[in-house]
Amino acid sequence: MKIIVMKFGGTSIGTGENIRNVANIVRNSSKKGDKVVVVVSALAGVTNQLIHEAEELTKGKEGRIQEFVKELTEKHLQTIDIAIENKKLKEETKHSAKKIIEELEKILIGICYVGELTLKTKDQVLSFGERLAALIVSATLRDYNLESQYFTGKEAGIVTDSKFGEANPLMNFTTHQVIERIKPLLKKNVVPVITGFIVANQDGVLTTLGRGGSDYTATILGVALDVDEVWIWTDVDGIMTSDPKIILDAKTLTGLSYGEAAEMAIFGAKAMHPRALEPVIKKHIPVRIRNVFNPKNHGTLISEGAKVESKEVVKAIALITDVSMINIRGAGMVGAPGSYAKIFRILGKNNINVMMVSTAVSEANISIIIRNNQLERAMSTLEIALLGRDLANKITSEDDVCVIAAMGANMKGSLGVASRIFSAVAKKKINIHMIAQGSSELNISFVVKERDGPIAVSAIHEEFNLNK
Repeated sequence: MKIIVMKFGGTSIGTGENIRNVANIVRNSSKKGDKVVVVVSALAGVTNQLIHEAEELTKGKEGRIQEFVKELTEKHLQTIDIAIENKKLKEETKHSAKKIIEELEKILIGICYVGELTLKTKDQVLSFGERLAALIVSATLRDYNLESQYFTGKEAGIVTDSKFGEANPLMNFTTHQVIERIKPLLKKNVVPVITGFIVANQDGVLTTLGRGGSDYTATILGVALDVDEVWIWTDVDGIMTSDPKIILDAKTLTGLSYGEAAEMAIFGAKAMHPRALEPVIKKHIPVRIRNVFNPKNHGTLISEGAKVESKEVVKAIALITDVSMINIRGAGMVGAPGSYAKIFRILGKNNINVMMVSTAVSEANISIIIRNNQLERAMSTLEIALLGRDLANKITSEDDVCVIAAMGANMKGSLGVASRIFSAVAKKKINIHMIAQGSSELNISFVVKERDGPIAVSAIHEEFNLNK
């Protein structure tokens, strides 16, 4: 008997048919004697809709509320119609869904009249997508003759600090409450269905875990319940050597270390967010990335030790687009303590995230990579703060670039890896604009023109025989 936390994302439960598929997966595990805890995201697209509508309502567009509520209701009622066959259970679930949406409508009206959307209120709005999803998935499990109850993360016992929008779990308190509330259900063969990122602070005020929140909830519960594995169900067979849209013969990786998975997640691979990996790393709990539409495939195992050891030097190559490069030059930075700190402080105060940094030992210039949608704000902020202040005399940007990241645990200590990477790129006559490598030596990242990105990825993939 195993205890498994299974997390299902929005695509996995995007339709009524998909939800029935999820219920079948859970039932098959239960038949084998496994104890399953289910974590769900909102139905595909619902979270983005909720954010968009809430932001629009700050402009006082009250007429949008009824239209949006009607659309949201129809979407979930149609999903219930397909997911649940038992007529009585179907009507009960529809009634509960309408009640939840009525509660949401009141909050949306409040946002409209106040004309403001705080992080605290935004967390409340976002919670409704997952509350509806958990209700429907739990009812579908019951339709499959499984005992099931649904909870918000708050009701399940997950406690965080009060950092609205991206809260941090208080693990000791959480572990105590989760064991108290969820473990007895598993002993009774009840399948708990728990919302993805909706949790609460010590005062019971609703918070969310932010980016990667559903995965984070799954690993928090996994650690609290000391489970055998955490399974992240998605729409691909696992983590691949590269984007199959670029590399047609890209392969699924059977195993990754925690460190490799964290590096790949940062660079947009279909892996777990690094925050979500933190709890399981400390407790050495394995994680699997699996395909909900191909459950026979065992997917990619994220763990430590012999199970994920490999001989490959480079395991995967990622291409990150929608980025811009900013170059800051100035003799005033040379030998001036705190000059780089000032640049990062300016960007941080304006909520601009720096993805990558490279600087010369001369200290006369620094290059940074940020998201495209933050470029205009970053440039104007830096120009106002730095130009003419004896620090920088030139600030330029390029918005037609991309980042290539080559990753693998065996890169550490392996001679000639960088040489092979850059030689493969040079053979394609591609110019490199910026290079960065962290002390972990698990990845080498560099910047090229956006048009050259797919060619560079293909060249490195071929150089290291990742298709074999």
